[in-house]
Amino acid sequence: MSERIERLFARCRDENRTAFIPYICAGDPNFPRTVAIALALEKEGADVLELGVPFSDPLADGIVNQLAAQRALEAGATVHGVLACVGEIRRRSQIPIVLYTYLNPILRYGIDEFEREAAKAGVDGLLILDLPAEEDGNMQELDGLKPASSTMGKNENAVEENPVRIRLIAPTTSPERIAVIAASARGFIYYVSREGVTGARDSVAQSFEEKLTIIRQYTDLPIAVGFGISNPEQAATVAKIADAVVIGSAIVDLIGKIGNREDLADGVGKFVAPIASAISSSRDQGAAVSKGPT
Repeated sequence: MSERIERLFARCRDENRTAFIPYICAGDPNFPRTVAIALALEKEGADVLELGVPFSDPLADGIVNQLAAQRALEAGATVHGVLACVGEIRRRSQIPIVLYTYLNPILRYGIDEFEREAAKAGVDGLLILDLPAEEDGNMQELDGLKPASSTMGKNENAVEENPVRIRLIAPTTSPERIAVIAASARGFIYYVSREGVTGARDSVAQSFEEKLTIIRQYTDLPIAVGFGISNPEQAATVAKIADAVVIGSAIVDLIGKIGNREDLADGVGKFVAPIASAISSSRDQGAAVSKGPT
């Protein structure tokens, strides 16, 4: 399932540009609007869609994304509904889709069934916020209350068709752990540029360039930078160094303000257009910067 992601970053390298990854919460304000917003984001320059699975206890999220999850849950969002929403987007788009989620909804759904249904729907990657790389191999043990029925008679190569694991690296991650995390990562690395939860900030963390240099010593994968980036100026600054820029809370905040109106998708598209443009043109505006192996 990593082919769409790999093709996307290969195209960005060929075009000498940085990728734009917007985040929205699936089901906020409802699933039909989510589909419309996703298509509007792609139209305005999104390269990868990061789609949040609503959860009642999103520990890594700030208030903006917490409220989005709450709105989605109150509107009746479920994991099954999220996967159906992905399927609807996939029928109309080939944009790579990464699910941003916590472990609990996956365990509740059943790990094998979730991965099978996610792949069937068209999910390309999973970003599981509270699953350390070292514990990923023990997921089946965590799922002990549910029978792993889908493993019966499974083709040994079938695991390659599952959504790939997108790994998180934080400012506090040591070089030793970076090596461990990078070894099991596929698709791309997600670098959390700030300590703490998601949310817009007034400035970009100054340490991210140094940290990306360290990470690139351990992996050839593209590196996306997120958390705290909220406007074209910040996005352009990060885009000169990173392989992808993630914008989330600023978009989610706008969705909350516009609400369930007919012009919601259009409003989101107009909001992200200058951000996408700033990211795409950042390399032309700045000096040539080493982006790691190509």
